[in-house]
Amino acid sequence: MTGGEVAGILVAVFWAILVSFLAVVLVRLAQTLRATTRMVAEVTEQAVPLLADASATVRSAQTQLDRVDAIASDVQEVTSNASALSSTVASTFGGPLVKVAAFGYGVRKALGRGGDGEDVPRASARRTVIVGRAVPSSRRRKQKG
Repeated sequence: MTGGEVAGILVAVFWAILVSFLAVVLVRLAQTLRATTRMVAEVTEQAVPLLADASATVRSAQTQLDRVDAIASDVQEVTSNASALSSTVASTFGGPLVKVAAFGYGVRKALGRGGDGEDVPRASARRTVIVGRAVPSSRRRKQKG
């Protein structure tokens, strides 16, 4: 064998080994791609129902938030109505009640039953008259005698 023939055989063996190596790599790559395809299909099968459930949950939460918003606006309206009502009642009855109280105070002062005690006679010097009540018999005798 000549040197050229040996070199040709070595080149052919090299190419045979290279092709075999590439074939093994391609077979392994094909297996990996098939496994990946199966895994993606399984994940898709499980993810679609989960996404549907999540979407339904989000819709339900949005409905509840809308209800809470409606309740909050109703409470705000009731609060403003109550405030308006209280201010109306205060303005309607407040002035006249203050006037009645002042009038009552003035009447008490004028009759001598006022609050600061200067115009009020002492308890012993005062006589109390109770309408519709008879004087007890023991007191009647003391008054006559």
